[in-house]
Amino acid sequence: MKVVSGCFAGIHCTYKKGHNRVDEIQRLVREGKAIPVCPEQLGGLSTPRPPAEIIGGDGDDVLDGKAKVIDIHGKDVTDEFISGAEEALQVALSIGATEALLKESSPSCGSCKIYDGTHTGKKKEGIGVTTALFRRHGIIVASEETWNEEEKTE
Repeated sequence: MKVVSGCFAGIHCTYKKGHNRVDEIQRLVREGKAIPVCPEQLGGLSTPRPPAEIIGGDGDDVLDGKAKVIDIHGKDVTDEFISGAEEALQVALSIGATEALLKESSPSCGSCKIYDGTHTGKKKEGIGVTTALFRRHGIIVASEETWNEEEKTE
C-alpha cells in the first residue's frame, strides 16, 4: 500500500484548486493500492490558497526549526505545513505504507527539488516538509518524475 499526493488522484487540492492527475496513480487509488493525501489541506490550509515556499533551507531544515514556509503574502505557514506532514504520516503509518508518490517541487511533497524561496518560479535541490518527515520514518518517497516504470504496473 502506498500514499500518494491527492492531486495525482484527480482531487482538486493544489494551491490553485486544480489537480495534477496521473492516470496510473489514479488507477492505484481506484484499485485500493494507494491512499491519497494532501498534507497542506490536512494542515488546515484552504483550497485555493496563496502559494508558499520554503525560506532558508528545505523540509529537513523546517522540521529542525532552521527554515520557515512563507506564502507569497509573507504569512508564515510553517506550523500548518508541519501539522499537515504529521497528519499525512499518521495516514501512512495507519495503512502500513512503506512508499509514497508525492508531487515534485511542492514545499510539502518535493522529493528532489523545491522552489527556491524567492517566489520567482526558480527551483533548487531540496525536499519538502512531508517528504522529510516520511523519510525520517523509513518511508521511501518518489515523485511523478522519478517513479520507476515497473512500479506503474503494480
